[in-house]
Amino acid sequence: MNHVRAALYLDFDNVFSGLYKLDPDVAVHFADNPAGWLHRLATTATTDGMRRWLVLRCYLNPAGWVYRTDQGGEQTRLYFSKFRPSFVRAGFDVIDCPRYGSTKNAADIRIVVDAVDALSADTRYDEFVIASGDSDMTPLLQRLRRSDRRTMIVSPDAADAFTAIADQVLDSQHLLALVQGESVDLDDETASEVETGFDDRVLADEGDAPASGQSEAYEALRSLVTQEYTTATEPLNMASLSTRLRTRLGPSVSDSNWFGFGSFARAVASLALPNLRMSQHLLWDTSRHPAPAATTAPLRVTLPDPVERLGNQLDLPRIPQPWWPEIYRTLAEYAQSQRFNLTQCTSWVRDRLHEQGLPVSRNAVGFVARGTSIGGCPLHRQPSPTADEIAAAFVGNVLGRADAADITFSDDETATVHAWLGAPPDNSTEQVIRTEGPS
Repeated sequence: MNHVRAALYLDFDNVFSGLYKLDPDVAVHFADNPAGWLHRLATTATTDGMRRWLVLRCYLNPAGWVYRTDQGGEQTRLYFSKFRPSFVRAGFDVIDCPRYGSTKNAADIRIVVDAVDALSADTRYDEFVIASGDSDMTPLLQRLRRSDRRTMIVSPDAADAFTAIADQVLDSQHLLALVQGESVDLDDETASEVETGFDDRVLADEGDAPASGQSEAYEALRSLVTQEYTTATEPLNMASLSTRLRTRLGPSVSDSNWFGFGSFARAVASLALPNLRMSQHLLWDTSRHPAPAATTAPLRVTLPDPVERLGNQLDLPRIPQPWWPEIYRTLAEYAQSQRFNLTQCTSWVRDRLHEQGLPVSRNAVGFVARGTSIGGCPLHRQPSPTADEIAAAFVGNVLGRADAADITFSDDETATVHAWLGAPPDNSTEQVIRTEGPS
């Protein structure tokens, strides 16, 4: 069997903090069980064979910390040093990187030095996986490219200039899926903003079987899905059903990546339920349920010039202006009524918007949710954020990214962006994430 000789360099503080802004529970799972996602990463987005990890290095500031809310609602410090043993057990060489100044540790320069050293080693590394969003390492990727080495960036929040020169990028959506054991499809159209209709299909091939050693849990899946399928009086929402099954089946789902099928849809299709049809979002019995009506996408939205520039440069969703306040309002409703989970959040909000006749895609919802969290107003915050706070944080993040990309606007153009995206100007939110306690 062919193997890809690979080296992985993880800037723990950078990746963990980025994940923590999006979904604290997933971030903690990422740090508690690196062996799980590392095993899945070995076969993710590689066509030349499974990656063989010749180098595994984790650069960690042991004094770094984030606030973690306990069951009593009290905030305590969660120190990064707690996760050091987990990475040691997973085979990582953990390198302590305390801060040299008030805001910067040495992880980025250590990664650069170690990766360049690896280029001159006797062993030829086929691929370098850089788990960091620090744009300071852009010259490293350029150096690796000149040496004809493949590169992958793994980061929940990487600068566009950094990701543009990598061969593969695992962004926040892909990384969340990787950690949670979901299928990671780099060919997904992540910038899609409007649902265009149903894609009726049955995905599993005849003869597919669950992964070795998973027969008992797989039969539990069969029993639960069959019960819901046979008693349903209308098409079942796949996102809601998969969430219920994760709760009932526990870690066996993530550990086996849906019992070896790679996705929830393929696992369900393998059950060979009678008269089963599936779309991107629903499954139904053709003998008992009427086929869901397909949604139709509006014509291409004409955007004001400054918003058009943001769409071209930052992949800002191209959706009508009246939809934006409804997205913020529905996100606020979710944050107030549900225990936060980003994967569930995007499905829940998309479904509520569809009920209002707004065919906003899950990708567009995820774009707003991630921008809101990175903009300093995480949806898991307590008390939960209001729609106005979500709007202000999201627009602030968009304009901050524009500034970092040297997209300049006049005052009138900035006002146009605020008006189109449905947020009042001159609002700010407090950043709550830290990588080290105050001195």
